[in-house]
Amino acid sequence: MEFKQFNVNKLMYVTNRPEIVFTEGSGMWLTDHTGKRYLDYLQGWAVNVLGHSPQCIQDALIAQAKKIINPSPAFYNAPSIELANLLTANSVFDRVFFANSGAEANEGAIKLARKWGKLNKNSKGEDRFEIITFDHGFHGRTIATMSASGKPGWDTMYAPQVPGFPKADLNDLASVERLISDKTVAVMLEPVQGEGGVIPATREFMQGLRRLTKNTNLLLIVDEVQSGMGRTGELFAYQLSGIEPDIMTLAKGIGGGVPLAALLAREEIACFEPGEQGGTYNGNPLMAAVGIAVINKLLKPEFLPSVRDKAAHLSAGLIKLSDKHGMEGERGEGLLRALKLGRDIGPQIVDIARDMNPVGLLLNSPRPNLLRFMPALNVSIAELDQMLEMLDGILVKLAQ
Repeated sequence: MEFKQFNVNKLMYVTNRPEIVFTEGSGMWLTDHTGKRYLDYLQGWAVNVLGHSPQCIQDALIAQAKKIINPSPAFYNAPSIELANLLTANSVFDRVFFANSGAEANEGAIKLARKWGKLNKNSKGEDRFEIITFDHGFHGRTIATMSASGKPGWDTMYAPQVPGFPKADLNDLASVERLISDKTVAVMLEPVQGEGGVIPATREFMQGLRRLTKNTNLLLIVDEVQSGMGRTGELFAYQLSGIEPDIMTLAKGIGGGVPLAALLAREEIACFEPGEQGGTYNGNPLMAAVGIAVINKLLKPEFLPSVRDKAAHLSAGLIKLSDKHGMEGERGEGLLRALKLGRDIGPQIVDIARDMNPVGLLLNSPRPNLLRFMPALNVSIAELDQMLEMLDGILVKLAQ
């Protein structure tokens, strides 16, 4: 089947896409309309924590679809209750609001913090609303979450921005302190800046930030849309630093490929009143049933240790490639890692890798001098080695 047989022009043009239509997926592998297979190291941008179309998600969707799909968020449903209990039992949080995307969860976190700032006013009796975020951070594509993000160029794309998001520098506590004013209500960050180039916040910075926010009566919000749900080798990335945030957002991995997100908060922070937050599809039992299936897999005793083992294997392999080809090393947490190329060849590598035959390789270059790796958390050692071997071949060819 030729690509031109697909009438793709009816889709709104929002990104450059190669002339490939994916038709099937299983584990780490995708198959396109011609039957060509690809080893997938994007996995929907860290979405498919159990790979493409895992059996447990298939089973959960089928079983729940036969029962009830969406009774409306005006009523309780059993899967959302079960998933909320699983999340709170395995974290420091007490309350959960379910949403459909990371941007929506982050928008909810912003609203919750601002509501808390109305209830906990400054010394002048004024509402607090400013949330300190970080340069190169990424929190979503709504107007408010784009304003909270520190992605270059986003300040003018849909100007004017939503006010109230001064930007600090990651891993620089002094830069945060300088921005605190009587209007500040919270600090919000990704424990690992994914879109920014897979830049982890250090353990010392996270601990210092928690001390600072407690001492100044500010909320600490962790955006774990990309780094949560086992991605870093812990169930949640904040656990790496041994801290207790006030608010956390989840998406991507929590649904394993379906649209599911969550906003979690400690009891004393969960101050929404009826009518202040909602959404037609939020907490629907079909998506919540998938979330249950995913987290139950991640909670198996052997699962997270295996993520840590594979992360160490991937890290060592990337360091070996870096040393061989004169690059600048690698960085990351768990199975969210980056190879620092040392020159702007990332997009070229992505294109060559995808077009390889008979098997393609799907990679991501969030910055021209960087490759990002987001495999399924149950990737095999053999699949990691296969990717490293394919990438090595590309780098050899580029050096000729």
